[in-house]
Amino acid sequence: MQELLIDRNIVAYFSMEIGIDEKIHTYSGGLGILAGDTIRSSADLKVPMVAITLLYRKGHFQQRLEKDGWQREEPDPWPVEEFMQEMPSRTHVIIHGRTVHLRAWKYEVKGISGLVVPVYFLDADLPENSEWDRTLTHHLYGGDNYYRLCQELILGVGGARMLKELGYSNIRSFHMNEGHSALLTMELLDEEAKKAGRDHVTEEDCKKVHKKCVFTTHTIVPAAHDKFTREMAEMIIGKRDDFFGINGVLYNGNTLNMTFLALNMSRYVNGVARSHGEISRELFSGYSINSITNGVHAGTWVSAPFRELFDQHIPMWRKDNFSLRYALNIPKEDIWETHMQAKRKLMEHISRETGLYMDEDVLTIGFARRAANYKRADLLFHDIERLRNIYDNVGKFQVIYSGKAHPADYSAKELIKKIFRAKYSLENDIKIVYLENYNMDLGAMITSGVDIWLNTPEPPLEASGTSGMKAALNGVPNLSVLDGWWIEGNIEGVTGWAIGNGVSTSQENKHLQDARSMYDKLENIILPLYYHDRNNFIDVMRNSIAINGSFFNTHRMIQEYVLNAYCCY
Repeated sequence: MQELLIDRNIVAYFSMEIGIDEKIHTYSGGLGILAGDTIRSSADLKVPMVAITLLYRKGHFQQRLEKDGWQREEPDPWPVEEFMQEMPSRTHVIIHGRTVHLRAWKYEVKGISGLVVPVYFLDADLPENSEWDRTLTHHLYGGDNYYRLCQELILGVGGARMLKELGYSNIRSFHMNEGHSALLTMELLDEEAKKAGRDHVTEEDCKKVHKKCVFTTHTIVPAAHDKFTREMAEMIIGKRDDFFGINGVLYNGNTLNMTFLALNMSRYVNGVARSHGEISRELFSGYSINSITNGVHAGTWVSAPFRELFDQHIPMWRKDNFSLRYALNIPKEDIWETHMQAKRKLMEHISRETGLYMDEDVLTIGFARRAANYKRADLLFHDIERLRNIYDNVGKFQVIYSGKAHPADYSAKELIKKIFRAKYSLENDIKIVYLENYNMDLGAMITSGVDIWLNTPEPPLEASGTSGMKAALNGVPNLSVLDGWWIEGNIEGVTGWAIGNGVSTSQENKHLQDARSMYDKLENIILPLYYHDRNNFIDVMRNSIAINGSFFNTHRMIQEYVLNAYCCY
């Protein structure tokens, strides 16, 4: 199968992180999970693809939460040899004047079509390298800016070189999933110069490289756009006046901005939701930025009970995710009983891991994603007395949290502590649990096992978001701020409910308005519907699958990439 791929015009997919298996600790959050889902759907739909990332032998980190909620990080190593095949091919890159040797490990993703998409994990942990250089592929998002740029040089330049060593000579499109791999454009420029018999790159080479590259930008949060001083870039990459002198390589003549490098070197650029595309066009004025809304891999994120139900009623759902619209024909009692099976599994997990008993008959709200201030995980506790009053006078509810903070993001760590303080404040009334060490398996369990999926980002900072899509596939309605994908997915009272009206105000007023809107929806609509009009609540569950589950998936997403980005040049 690999030989067949090598002979075809294929897509080379570069991503700093890829979440392909829970036991392979090479992802931290949404970007990596999306990459894994993209690869799975490519394999399912016979889209010829090869993927490149780094190995991260020490993983991201294991999260341990102290009694007050303070996050501690522990190493998260994993047994590479048990999951991957070492390839004989070798290549190298020059980093700060040193030769760093690289090997690749292969993991194969087999789709329902039978197509295999190989994923190559680059590894610098070789005896030929210095002790420090051997650590360059140990940690995901570890170290300082120097370490980060070294990693991105390995990913971009080393990845492109490794593909050549592995025999991939007919790559039609190089897809950069975020800007981390943008230095692959330098390697592509060098290849074009070499073909022309030159030892330096020119603007003419840029035109040819531009035709080969696709770039997806995932965020408008400034900290997520990697920037390095020219001094550091020249120290690590070398004094490449030919490369740094090309129009569009350096931002303002003195900064290597990986997002702008990718923007300037790509024939097709997209944001990850319609609203994100619009905002990106404002943020990066002068660039043509399209939008392809993210999705999730249905076959991965649908819970086992719902897989059985879909197999019974919609036999083609795995291959044709659009057929999930026929979930409207599934009897309501079957939807509810299937949901309760997933919910019981989650309740049993919580009891086993924490000792806390949660009642399966109580409305359960879920909030699980990366801990970051703009996601406002604490918005639910904006007015604790009103929350308690809703619980006492309208209907009981319980809340499940999970999510890791970046080790260097102390404000996000404080946010987790704030949730713990609210948990203790309400412990005699409302059951609240924060499950530690959020990962793929836990995420799947929570998104399928709660009754309502809560999402409270500060607009417009949520580029897309995908956790709510996973919930929708499992018949869990969303209660979410109008941002990211939910602007497209929300049909009020049909697929879920919106928090706020999407109108921008001052930050303080926005928090207050969104909190009041959230409480109003819980008090006046969701809790009464759940406890006193279960039939109509199940309608919203079923609509979530049929309307949102059938559309917000990576099968639809990858088809859009094929039509708009991969096959139109």
